[in-house]
Parts: sequence; structure tokens; C-alpha cells
Amino acid sequence: MARPRKPLLSRARIVEAAGALVDAEGLEAVSTRRLAAALGVSGPSLYNHFRTKDEILDAVADAVSARVDLSMFEAGRLDWRGALHAWAHSYRDALADHPNIVPVLARGPGRRPAGLRLADAVFGAMTEAGWPPAQATRIGALMRYFILGSAVASFARGFVDDETAYDPADYPHLGQAHLLAERQHEVDEGAFDTGLAALLDGLALQYEALKETG
Repeated sequence: MARPRKPLLSRARIVEAAGALVDAEGLEAVSTRRLAAALGVSGPSLYNHFRTKDEILDAVADAVSARVDLSMFEAGRLDWRGALHAWAHSYRDALADHPNIVPVLARGPGRRPAGLRLADAVFGAMTEAGWPPAQATRIGALMRYFILGSAVASFARGFVDDETAYDPADYPHLGQAHLLAERQHEVDEGAFDTGLAALLDGLALQYEALKETG
């Protein structure tokens, strides 16, 4: 039998094409027409694999979640604080390459398998370390808020590279703000590290108090 000229359509190919569109142009760029054109197929053929655009975006989001390393939560690897620190960096690194999908991830894991494995790993590690289930849930939520928020936009790029935009007469403390854009990586990475350390320091204090009263 002769081989088909085009690769067979699959969920993986659709997710890859949709992810490329999201990365390049944002969530609104994803449509049946655009995806079908990118894949060289007819629009209706996509519905053999996904019922709606939202299902496609969910799959793209889950593909990003699947790139997050969870090995630090394996028994005996790290203590709870070290595991959260390593996981936070892995999660943020995965999002840094795909910031346009963050609004979908921010809705929560829903039924997405990789997202649910992520939530399960964090909650399981926290409860096994001795955190009460309710607090373990809050820690998972807190970490997700912090990591997703850090990936939404760059603080440094929020300032334009034009010193005339920040007249000291109007903004006496922003005289050097025009330099932030060219130091984006340094500023944003430093802010993430500072915030993560503060967050984990605060949790460590709560953990010690919990052990003393437990």
C-alpha cells in the first residue's frame, strides 16, 4: 500500500500546531480555520480529535504542564522546602517559553492529566511532610498564584527605554526606570528569587510553629 503523502492527523499534531499559534500570536489566534490551514487538512477533520477550541487550548496547556519536573517530590529526594523551591523554578521555566498559555493554566487543572499529576504531587509531598491537608491545599494554591503571576508579564519590560518618559519632577524616584528594560532578565529573575525565598521563609516559620504545637 502506498504511503500517504501527508502525515496522518493526530491529537499530538493538532496540539503542536495550536501551541505554535498561541506562542506566536496569542490565544485568539487559535481557530479551526487557522489550524486546518497549518496542518493541511479540512476543518471538520479536527473534530474527530477535539470537540471545541477550548478542548484544544486545554490540551496545549496540559502539554506545557507535562514539561514541569516533578521528580523532586519523590520520597527521600528533598525536604518539603527544597522540593517546593526546585519545583517552582521548573514550573516557571516551563511557563517562560509559553507565557501566552498562562491564562488557560490559571483556570486550574480541571480534567487535564498533567495538571492533576502536578497538583497531586505537591499536595502529597506537603501532607507527607506533616502539613495538615487544609494547609497543604493552601500552599499548593499559593505557589501556583506566585508562579503563574510571575510568568504573566515582565516587570522590567513595563518601563520604556526613554528617560524623558520619567521626568523627576513628576516621578522623583524613577530616574533610572528607563534602564530596566535592558536589564529584563536580571530584574525579573531577581524578583522571582527574592519573592520565592520570602514565601518559603514564611512557610518555614509556620511549619516550625506547627511542629511545636503538634
